[in-house]
Amino acid sequence: MSTPVLELRNVVKTYRVKQGLFGKPKPLKAVNDVSITLQKGEVLGLVGESGCGKSTLAKILLGLEATTEGSVLVDGEEIGEQNRLALARRIQPIFQDPYSSLNPRKTIADIVSLPLRVHNIGDAKSREKSLRETLELVGLPSRVLNTYPSQMSGGQRQRVAIARALIMHPEIVICDEPTSALDVSVQSQILNLLNDLRAEFGLTYLFISHDLAVVEHLATRVAVMYLGRIVEEADVADLFEAPRHPYSRALLNSVLTPDPSQGVPDTQLGAAYPNPIDPPSGCHFHPRCPFAQDHCKTTAPRPVPRKGGHVECHLHDPEGPMYRPDFTV
Repeated sequence: MSTPVLELRNVVKTYRVKQGLFGKPKPLKAVNDVSITLQKGEVLGLVGESGCGKSTLAKILLGLEATTEGSVLVDGEEIGEQNRLALARRIQPIFQDPYSSLNPRKTIADIVSLPLRVHNIGDAKSREKSLRETLELVGLPSRVLNTYPSQMSGGQRQRVAIARALIMHPEIVICDEPTSALDVSVQSQILNLLNDLRAEFGLTYLFISHDLAVVEHLATRVAVMYLGRIVEEADVADLFEAPRHPYSRALLNSVLTPDPSQGVPDTQLGAAYPNPIDPPSGCHFHPRCPFAQDHCKTTAPRPVPRKGGHVECHLHDPEGPMYRPDFTV
C-alpha cells in the first residue's frame, strides 16, 4: 500500500485546566491516543458531540497546536520537522463561519491572493491570473474582486474561503464544519462544489461535521469521536448501515426526519455530558450506554478491527467476557 498522505500515530493532546481561583490545574485530554490514516483522494468524516476534541484535532493537523504525545506525518514526514511555509502549501483549512474567518477590512482580491503574497509566488500579473481562475473555479464572477465580505451572502463568503484555501493547490484540506452556518439550500451547493473539486484535483479532505447527512453524502470513511477517542471508524456505507458502537447508533438516531409526526428523536443519551477533566472509569461511554455491564465500568475496551477501521466496544471483542458475535445496536 502507498504511503498515506496524512497519518496520525497515537496522538495525545493534554491541557492543564485550573478549576476555581485557588484550585490546582488538572489534566484534560482533549485528544486521547488517536491514530488515523488518510490515503490520497479520501474523505474522512469526523463526527461527534461538541467538546469531544474534533476541532483540537484539526488545529494539530494545521500546526496550530503541538501534540503532547504521538506524531503527525504528511507524506511520511513528521509535521514538526517540516518548514511552516512548506507545510501551509500542503495543508489548508476551511473554517466554520465564513464571516469571522475573512478579514472585513480587506477586499475579496486581497483575501484570496494573500497566500500567494505570503509565499512570494509569482509576480503581480501571474497572481491576478491565478486569482481570477480560482474564483471562477469556485463559481464566483470577477466582479466580486473589489467587494468586501460584508457585501456578500453567506454562501458567497464560504466560496471565498474555499478559493483562499485552494489557490496554492494544497494536497489536504481540513474542513471544520464548513456548511453549518449556511442555509440548507446553500449547503448543498457548497457540498457539491467540494465534491467536484476533490474529483478534479485529487484532494484529500478531513471533514468535521455534526451533520451526519452531510457526512454520508461527502465522506468515504467515517470516524466517530467521543471524549477524545475514536470509538468507531468504518467505511461510510458500513457505518450507516450497521454501526457497531452504541454511541454511533445514538448519533444516527439523533437525525431529524422530515415527518413532523415523528417529533424530536430520543437518543437515550441523557442531557448531561461527562466531565472531560474527570472522565468515567473503564469505558468512558458506560454511564450513557444502555448495554453497559459491570465489566464496562472497570475495564477500558481495546480497538477491535472491523472493515475500514475499528470499534472500541466490549460487545465486539472476541477475547473479552462480553463478546456477542450476533450483537447489533
